[in-house]
Amino acid sequence: MDFAFDARTEELRSRLLDFMDEFVHPAEPVLAAQLADPDRVPWTIPPVVGELKAAAKERGLWNLFLPGEEGAGLTNLQYAPLAEITGRSVLLAPPALNCAAPDTGNMEVLAQFGDEAQKKQWLQPLLEGSIRSAFAMTEPDVASSDATNITTRIERDGDEYVVNGRKWYITGAMNPECRILIVMGKTDPGAPAHRQQSMILVPRDTPGVTVVRGMTVFGYEDSDHGGHAEIRFEDVRVPASNLIGEEGSGFAIAQARLGPGRIHHCMRAIGVAERALELMCRRASERIAFGRPLADQGVVQEWIAESRVRIEQARLLVLKTAWLMDTVGNRGAHTEIQAIKIAVPSAVEWILDKAVQAHGAAGVSQDTVLAQLWAGNRTLRLADGPDEVHRRSLARRELRRYQEK
Repeated sequence: MDFAFDARTEELRSRLLDFMDEFVHPAEPVLAAQLADPDRVPWTIPPVVGELKAAAKERGLWNLFLPGEEGAGLTNLQYAPLAEITGRSVLLAPPALNCAAPDTGNMEVLAQFGDEAQKKQWLQPLLEGSIRSAFAMTEPDVASSDATNITTRIERDGDEYVVNGRKWYITGAMNPECRILIVMGKTDPGAPAHRQQSMILVPRDTPGVTVVRGMTVFGYEDSDHGGHAEIRFEDVRVPASNLIGEEGSGFAIAQARLGPGRIHHCMRAIGVAERALELMCRRASERIAFGRPLADQGVVQEWIAESRVRIEQARLLVLKTAWLMDTVGNRGAHTEIQAIKIAVPSAVEWILDKAVQAHGAAGVSQDTVLAQLWAGNRTLRLADGPDEVHRRSLARRELRRYQEK
């Protein structure tokens, strides 16, 4: 394994770092002011994001996450250090580069499984950044960590499918620019457990689609992602041609979507940790308590040293995972994908906690970014599968090596 950056990665890193310094970091207080504007329409994306998107597209920093002809053509290993950089301003940089969830995963689904008509109608405007999207899988009434539990029905009726069900925490769906939902539901409850589900494209303005309410995350709107919605589908009719792939392929498509999504989250989380450590060090150097800087306190020095160790460990595991995904495919990297999904959010949560502690009351206030970063990172231990599901799967895989002998 060679994790040295190649020439293209170095060139993109240099451009991206300049973009962050020139545009993104100066825009952070602007974002805060626009979000706090009492005249702002709730859940709308602040105007500064659109300005950054235009600047990023002009500089060729666009769709970096997507391999192949549709995107920048980068490998996972090439993209990893770029995604980490965007994580240093995770509320602004990913959407500015058109590299924010859930659009990234939805574009990957359409690129890999969509037909030509679906790509033309939905993938192309998503690639251009002219619309946003949402992925509707999680349901409030069942344990959605087991996707076979979902109860939403997708039933064939002539040349149409009829969708009925209830979803929640549907990321991106509160955004007025959200035009399309990828909905996962059951087409054949009598089929084998992993062949019951299908995915279908449902335009957000289809009759019968009702956005019941916006869902906050620890009190935050998460407007950088377009907010999270509870949605009700009541006799929603869409053309049969809106089905993605074939009936019964929904579970497999979901697994294909979640692999890259998990590593992208972890790549960005490394950047979040670096930002938190930087804030902790600056605070510890400037703040005086009991006549000495916090940085002189042994316990604070332990936090800083341990933070650096955890960041380096997490980064190496993410890079190994990216390398494996590039060389042996997502299936061959399954163990490592699950490992990073367990290890990275937990490590970053620990670092954020110590950064908050070093800041005292300011750390939980709106005057620093730490509270919102903590809230966003804490959700990663639930998103794309909770820790416990990944631990269960990893343990069973390890045990199988010995039980099959």
